Amino acid sequence: MKKLLIGNEAVARGLYEGGADLVSSYPGTPSTEITEFLAKYDENEIKSEWAPNEKVAMEVAFGASLAGGRAVCCMKHVGLNVAADPLFTLSYTGVNGGLVICVADDPAMHSSQNEQDSRHYAIAAKLPMLEPADSAESYAFAKAAFELSEQFDTPVLLRMCTRIAHSQSIVEIGERMQVERKPYVKTPEKYIMMPGNAKKRHPVVEARMQKLAEYAETCPFNRAEYTGDGKIGIITSGTSYQYVREALGDSVAVLKIGMPHPLPQNLIRTFASKVEKLYVIEELDPVIETAVKAMGIDCVGKELFSIIGEFSQNTIAAAFGKETALGKLPDSAIPPRPPMMCAGCPHRGMYYTLAKKRVTVLGDIGCYTLGAVPPLCAVDSTLCMGASVSGVHGFNRLLGENSEGKTVAVIGDSTFMHSGVTGLINIAYNASNSTVIILDNSITGMTGHQHNPTTGYNIKGDPALAVDLESLCRSIGIKRVRVVDPYDLKACDVAVTEELAADEPSVIISRRPCVLLKTVKAKPALEVDPDKCRSCRRCMTLGCPAISFKGGKAVVDATLCVGCGVCKQLCAFDAFVGGNV
Repeated sequence: MKKLLIGNEAVARGLYEGGADLVSSYPGTPSTEITEFLAKYDENEIKSEWAPNEKVAMEVAFGASLAGGRAVCCMKHVGLNVAADPLFTLSYTGVNGGLVICVADDPAMHSSQNEQDSRHYAIAAKLPMLEPADSAESYAFAKAAFELSEQFDTPVLLRMCTRIAHSQSIVEIGERMQVERKPYVKTPEKYIMMPGNAKKRHPVVEARMQKLAEYAETCPFNRAEYTGDGKIGIITSGTSYQYVREALGDSVAVLKIGMPHPLPQNLIRTFASKVEKLYVIEELDPVIETAVKAMGIDCVGKELFSIIGEFSQNTIAAAFGKETALGKLPDSAIPPRPPMMCAGCPHRGMYYTLAKKRVTVLGDIGCYTLGAVPPLCAVDSTLCMGASVSGVHGFNRLLGENSEGKTVAVIGDSTFMHSGVTGLINIAYNASNSTVIILDNSITGMTGHQHNPTTGYNIKGDPALAVDLESLCRSIGIKRVRVVDPYDLKACDVAVTEELAADEPSVIISRRPCVLLKTVKAKPALEVDPDKCRSCRRCMTLGCPAISFKGGKAVVDATLCVGCGVCKQLCAFDAFVGGNV
């Protein structure tokens, strides 16, 4: 049956048909939907779950593989950094049941804090990697990855990227394979990676890579397409392959690489020998180009194509002196749309308080990072998941009394469970006078409302254990723990003032559910009495998209306003009315 699928759904279908028994992941755009689609299948066929972080997810998948099942874990590129510890040693242990690790890169950083090329991990960890170029390949490569994993006794990395993950193409799907689980046999020399055993496993890894290199020469993932007149040959992969074909058509020969590690050296040499000039077109780092040049083959790559950002059909066409493949609007014709928190976002009240009090804020990864943009401009740093809590400790340890009373860490509930809790343990253990604000909106908001260990529900929406944040914080030695409603500006002000003045570590839990949750019912929209409005624009300092100025007076967009009432608390002239606030 043929279906139109986005790449992530195609991957999920391929994994399902390939006999996946378990998937454990942490949500991260652009990888999230793979696990969400897998979770729609029957629990008796495939067990699905969200893990607190990517390291845990990969270790869970390893456990399932060790038990003899086919296992999957999915993450975005920066999530692979978190999971790197088990990843590198998994290369040594190998697998029992097939193990597929899906990683989605984000060229152009549509929703990421860096632009990272995960192919380096395949090279460094000495693992095979597959890279599809459309939904049909996403489906086929994912399905085949289990066989590859078991054939070569190795985890297999499946590299997606934003465009392939979220674009659609036709996929001809089939039926789920019935794969017999492999028996677990105690094998300490293979799975216990103490030095004596690990030394013996390293030669196994090198021998495996040699076999994989031989396999790469004839595998179905790489193919040479000898179109054109032989003057130009292009080695490319993933999204870039689509751009090359759309911009240049059949006027050039193409070596499409679907297995970027290990590369097929003989296939590359043969292809290069049949064209007059060779180009390598790949997004982000010159991984293939470096390998080709190391083989002594002359090629044109990053001197013509940027190492930064995404390519496009126009990028390729322009590089070859051709007319652009697609029309392009001038930048001035596109109205700017700066990112901002939603109307009624529960984080806004706390950020307003912090900005008003000129508090230094070490931020974290989540939709609440938007507190950094105007007009609030309330965040001073954002590094990686959990870094706010560890960072505020280091900041205060160095500056002491000069910062303790005016510096906080801000972190979301899901991110706190991901990697913030260890930083808080560090604060308690090393006794810095630091204040941590947990923005608890009862969901993982940034990636599309996935549950986490604090929400009380699992990936399928069934009731589950809910971690009590207050009890958790107290259990690790934080004595001062308080909860505030971020819609109550006075309560926020008092809480921040008192906790910053305290001479010991403290936690403020700013708790109110995300306004976009289906369970949250909006109150009637507020209105502005134009006779009372004095045009002071104080309400505009909130950065609420429901509030604007027209004719010199504040107005509220009733289609956006959720009646949170934060603006009403700010107005000294009682101009905001209604809303039952």
